[in-house]
Amino acid sequence: MYQYNEIDQKLVDERVAQFRRQTERFLKGELSEDQFRPLRLKNGLYIQIHAPMLRIAGPYGLLNTKQFRKLAHIARTYDKNYCHFTTRQNIQFNWPKLEQVPDILAELASVQMHAIQTSGNCMRNTTSDHLAGVCVDEIEDPRPYCEIIRQWTTLHPEFDYLPRKFKIAVSGALHDRAATQLHDIGLHLVKNEAGVVGFKVLVGGGLGRTPVIGQVIKPYLEKKYLLSYLEAILRIYNLYGRRDNKYKARIKILVKEAGLAEFSRQVEEEWEHTKDTLVLTDERIASVKAHFTPPSYDGGAALDESFTVHHNDNPAFATWYKHNTADHKVAGYRAVFLSLKAPDVAPGDMTDTQLDAVADLADRYTFSEIRVTHRQNLVFADVKQADLFALWQQLDQLKLATPNIGTVTDMICCPGLDFCSLANAGSIGVAKEINEALDDMDYIHDIGDLKINMSGCMNGCAHQSVGHIGILGVDKKGTEWYQLTLGGSSDNEAALGERLGPAVAKNEVTKAITSILDVYVKQRQEEESFLDMVKRVGIEPFKDKVYANH
Repeated sequence: MYQYNEIDQKLVDERVAQFRRQTERFLKGELSEDQFRPLRLKNGLYIQIHAPMLRIAGPYGLLNTKQFRKLAHIARTYDKNYCHFTTRQNIQFNWPKLEQVPDILAELASVQMHAIQTSGNCMRNTTSDHLAGVCVDEIEDPRPYCEIIRQWTTLHPEFDYLPRKFKIAVSGALHDRAATQLHDIGLHLVKNEAGVVGFKVLVGGGLGRTPVIGQVIKPYLEKKYLLSYLEAILRIYNLYGRRDNKYKARIKILVKEAGLAEFSRQVEEEWEHTKDTLVLTDERIASVKAHFTPPSYDGGAALDESFTVHHNDNPAFATWYKHNTADHKVAGYRAVFLSLKAPDVAPGDMTDTQLDAVADLADRYTFSEIRVTHRQNLVFADVKQADLFALWQQLDQLKLATPNIGTVTDMICCPGLDFCSLANAGSIGVAKEINEALDDMDYIHDIGDLKINMSGCMNGCAHQSVGHIGILGVDKKGTEWYQLTLGGSSDNEAALGERLGPAVAKNEVTKAITSILDVYVKQRQEEESFLDMVKRVGIEPFKDKVYANH
């Protein structure tokens, strides 16, 4: 895990002091709302319905136990005893007091955390695969390149005020777990014909009001040109991205209006002037890679026999193992998912007590690191199979062992009208009602891999456009309605969901979801996934069932 040097720490400390002065000036009336707004946004501070919301960066989803304990302390001291993990691997507090935000930022700086560029029209937190470094299908660990990009993007003066927010994701595995095709820039580590690893570059992806799948702008890019090529893309976007209409300001609109060929020509022309001025050397790559060396694995971990006994004797443990753990590249180890989707909890929320307890468990059972996933869960990346049973027992007591990873109740859900000032409709209450209706775990497991994503507005923070089932809250003359889509995906074959039909009323959403699932269970072929069935039969059978009485 990357550790700040003196320059990193000074930069973050100075930003805290700067924002403290800005906040004091605003509270004294020396800065207007309009003057303060861009300052607070660049420091992750939104004004929501009930209180400010502070978004904290989780660099490529990687945190240590000291940082987790600090989040618990902040939750207790400055908030209402909980925090929220987002789809971009960040952390949010929903109830801080404005005058105390500089104190929170100072607390974060003491454990090498910050909120810089987690909002505003700037380059946001770079995200990556939550199984990076341990997954069996990995070409190369993407985290060193995420860190290089993080350092390059942080407070980059040329791109301080972009036309709109800008997001980059990096994947190093055959299976894209970072949703790279749905970002402004997506990077895949790939091998060329000679077996040399470089980057496939995608551009123009994004969700929100106008969802678009990214396109390949460069099939293979040498590693040394990573930053210079990214900079060329950003420069063209900064020059020609629309600033007259925020709904058309994202790079996806620029690429669409110009066409990929013309946009690529402009980037290549710009790159030719600058490609040799920002070369990423082998020495620089190696120095960052040194922060991500594999931990000291137990070479005898695979010899354990106790796991098999527990697995055979305890069906509940076996079920959890099947759904909430993943293969590890080192024999005798597993990656363990901590489900933040217990039936009676808002998706992605954790209490201060849970945060502290998880830090303790990470110190005991893994190498003191915790990862955040894109589906608002957590991962212990390196757990010995001999420790799985004991860990499961303790996670179960903490309500973090619901065996539903990748199932229909592992929903992505934004805060909606409960907190967000942009929302048109509620999300958390609807998610709770759906979970209550799907309380039979055997039925949930029988349904299998099925992803529901639900957003309370067109901004699409919960990625409803690429959910196998997408739910989008809309406003109709002051009442809450919900549009449904089917067939979306954020995996390798990324796809946008197809709209099922007219929006349904709030009290009909759960019935609509159970009707969709009923059609799937009754009409699927043997071993056919929900997504495969939608591809095979289309949306008409589901549409007929949902709107039968309309």
